[in-house]
Amino acid sequence: MSPPEPTPVSTASPFHPPTAAELGRRRQADRRGAPTPRISRYSLLGGRRKRVQRREELEGSFIDMYSTAMLCWVLWVSLMNLGDSFFTLVHLQAGGVEVNPVADALLKTGRFGFVFAKGTLIGVALLVLTLHKNFWLARTGLWISTTAYTALVIYHLTLF
Repeated sequence: MSPPEPTPVSTASPFHPPTAAELGRRRQADRRGAPTPRISRYSLLGGRRKRVQRREELEGSFIDMYSTAMLCWVLWVSLMNLGDSFFTLVHLQAGGVEVNPVADALLKTGRFGFVFAKGTLIGVALLVLTLHKNFWLARTGLWISTTAYTALVIYHLTLF
């Protein structure tokens, strides 16, 4: 019976890829074999992918960590939505009329129902746009919603 062959010395480094014997010793499958999903277990528990590493993956890929700038952008739209709800109620109490048929239907549920439903609808839309932030259509949607809500709140302020 011959003695077992010694395991080759590890040469794994950025300059020397692992040998076939080292690859055979992996306990888990390589997580990079599949793209990052829209929502993963890391989305709420401290994500793993903050940005795209390769330029060719920049458009149309998902990440599970978001920048502070993205958080500020979403918070701004949320605050402008809340401001729009508040000013809409103030103007209606002063004798104004709601011209948006969707908002008018929501107003028939009462003040709380209006603010809750409007906040929920915009919150879900912002969640979808945030998850898809590396898609040009989502970035366009975030830009348009930011501009539209900011302009709407400025318009409300000019009515005073």
